[in-house]
Amino acid sequence: MRAWLRYCEEKGDVHPGLAKAIMAPRIYRYEGVPVSPTWEQVSLAISRAEGAQPAQLRARAILLLLAIYGIRSGELCRLRLDDIDWRQETIHFQRSKSGRRDIYPLEATVGNAILDYLRHARPPHSGRTLFLTLLAPFRPLSGQGLYHIVHDHLAEVIPGRKGCNPHALRHACARHLVDAGFSLKEIGDHLGHRSAEATRIYTKVDLNALRLVAMEDLGGLA
Repeated sequence: MRAWLRYCEEKGDVHPGLAKAIMAPRIYRYEGVPVSPTWEQVSLAISRAEGAQPAQLRARAILLLLAIYGIRSGELCRLRLDDIDWRQETIHFQRSKSGRRDIYPLEATVGNAILDYLRHARPPHSGRTLFLTLLAPFRPLSGQGLYHIVHDHLAEVIPGRKGCNPHALRHACARHLVDAGFSLKEIGDHLGHRSAEATRIYTKVDLNALRLVAMEDLGGLA
């Protein structure tokens, strides 16, 4: 509307200054809520990926890594065989934004899923990248390939197919940690955030806490 009125002002069809009188809508910081599946939908998608076929074994390991650790697509695609210390039961992630390497305990379910993939699904390949394509010529899994794997499995359990991408599992992980009562510091550390501001947006998805605030008497002000 303002652009149209500015054009009309230039042509002399309306009084000058009318465009400036049009108020823009107020947009609040952190207004958008990250779109993500519920933890129940994530669990259902992972359970549907169970099976003995190579594609199922690879998909299950990928979905578990994305959901439990909340890592980004690039962090998953960069995973190498050397990033898993089976003796110490730890796993390393190289962060996409900071470049630092973070160490996490290797959760048993994730470790078992990766082992199943390595033993029965990963093609023979001289490279050290963990996840590979399943068809020759074998090569590291690309970001686009990862997107299709995650999308196909989440789309089966999410109505409307919104939030069917790898980053949505990162949001689902954060949302699950908020619901479990973890602090913003703990959630930020788990997700590899460099500042608390990056984690603050997830406070809006704690609907139970917001309901308690809404029902609070607020010292008689309500």
